[in-house]
Amino acid sequence: MNSRIFTIFSKISRIILMLFAASGFMFSAFAFQDTSEEDELARMQAQLNAEVASKPFLAEKPEEVDAYIKSMLEKNIKPEEYKGTHWRPGYTCRDLLRYNWTQYRNCRYYYRYHGRYYY
Repeated sequence: MNSRIFTIFSKISRIILMLFAASGFMFSAFAFQDTSEEDELARMQAQLNAEVASKPFLAEKPEEVDAYIKSMLEKNIKPEEYKGTHWRPGYTCRDLLRYNWTQYRNCRYYYRYHGRYYY
């Protein structure tokens, strides 16, 4: 009877050890997954930062725009229609600022002269 109890006890202890080992393996797999997700997020953030930093920053420069508009109005020069590729319906001049400061300035002049945005 003692040997039978010992056999049952040893089987139970092996099962418990296997469960502990499996739970430890699962825990380490989840910990590794969290680390890899954090690494992936950090890599993606670094890539996004590099993309943003690579694009030029174009400020509005309202004094320069107003001086340009004033000089063009004094010369009575009619602004040209938009010839670029970035204008979309629903845009304002500020939307052009992300592409080109000169297009932004010309749009502001066009808007001041005609009272509307490009078609």
